[in-house]
Amino acid sequence: MGRHTKEFKVEAIRLLELGERPASELARGLGIKRTLLYRWRDELRGKGDAAFSGAGRPRGDQLSEIVRLKKELKEVKEERDILKKAAAYFARDLK
Repeated sequence: MGRHTKEFKVEAIRLLELGERPASELARGLGIKRTLLYRWRDELRGKGDAAFSGAGRPRGDQLSEIVRLKKELKEVKEERDILKKAAAYFARDLK
């Protein structure tokens, strides 16, 4: 299916609202599901100009990279906290 630009979505909704073709035919011609077309329409009606501002859901490979980076960040924060405590402990002994 792929990602679609905001312009693509707005134009698809405009064509839907013109009503010249049935929604199922329009969606098929655009290479999307009919339900997606209605979801876009509802989002545009609900959010107006703020609709479609996000980057969408990450792809599978991006999602696994995000999970890996979150795990790494957690480990680095734990290491940092341990080093802070150690530095405070040794600084106290120097006084």
